[in-house]
Amino acid sequence: MSDKKNWGQTVMGWFVVSDDDAQPDGAPGDPDADAAGTTRSVDQVFVTNPPAATGGSVDFDAVFEAAGIGSDERQRVAKTMELLRALPADTPTPVKKQIVEASLNAFGVPIDQIIGSGVSEIQALEGYIRAGAADSQQVLADGEQRIKTLEDQVRQLRAVMEQRVQEQQTAVRACNERKLLIQQVLEFFGQEAVARVVQASPKLQAPRR
Repeated sequence: MSDKKNWGQTVMGWFVVSDDDAQPDGAPGDPDADAAGTTRSVDQVFVTNPPAATGGSVDFDAVFEAAGIGSDERQRVAKTMELLRALPADTPTPVKKQIVEASLNAFGVPIDQIIGSGVSEIQALEGYIRAGAADSQQVLADGEQRIKTLEDQVRQLRAVMEQRVQEQQTAVRACNERKLLIQQVLEFFGQEAVARVVQASPKLQAPRR
């Protein structure tokens, strides 16, 4: 197995979220376990609250600053990234390494410091991802609970509405039945007598046609 493959797997195991990361704390390969086997959480890398990724846009400098990574450290990594991007894509990897290391030595920047800064930045980004994921989960959970509450309220309102309609229909039937009973009384006295009483009364009204 080559060193390049080993390094890629190491970075994957430490910092990159993958389906294989779901292991018990401190288990072999656990991304949060250090060399001594103790567990450390990358979610605790921030010394201040990092900015939200509004619209999905990440202010990387602000994220790294919140993780306590100074501007000098960030510049070291950024300079190395620029040097790598400036090289032709078909440049052999050993040649790239020689060129980049020579340039960095010319700037007086120790390689170990760049590596340390890069690892710190990756750790900060992983913490940022996990913090954002936790926040998103909380938003989803709160939203689901709110939706459930609103749905319960809607069901309750519909039940009240249906009950009110049923009550009104029952009341209408009861009133019509009572009207029929009263109508029998009025019919007993005759239509002319009823009309005479209604016309003579200031408060009674003739039936609407």
